[in-house]
Amino acid sequence: MKSIVHVAIVVEDYDKAIEFYTQKLNFVLIEDTPLSETKRWVLVKPNAESGCALLLAKAANDKQLSRVGNQTGGRVFLFLETDNFERDYQNLLEKKITIIRQPSVEAYGQVAVFADLYGNLWDLIEYNSK
Repeated sequence: MKSIVHVAIVVEDYDKAIEFYTQKLNFVLIEDTPLSETKRWVLVKPNAESGCALLLAKAANDKQLSRVGNQTGGRVFLFLETDNFERDYQNLLEKKITIIRQPSVEAYGQVAVFADLYGNLWDLIEYNSK
């Protein structure tokens, strides 16, 4: 095994999800390829150099739709590392992204929890220098 390259996140709508990740979180749209009339291959990631990308997967049935926003049963789902916590936290506030847990300093670094457009929980983390 070499690495994890994509993590699928179930979304209700491709375009709304692309808009959220690129306009609110400042992610980069890597690919948006139609696969059929209803399915697309959509990849976004925090920056062009980031190794892992999110695959935005539109819910195709009721079971998948029921998982949108709660893929992990209410636990934090994704962890977004930053090299400037204050800058990126201020961006979350300016873009009116829902903050679930205010910033705190932990043994490993500074962290805050926010929700994406569907309610999935994310950690924004700046790790302590090693």
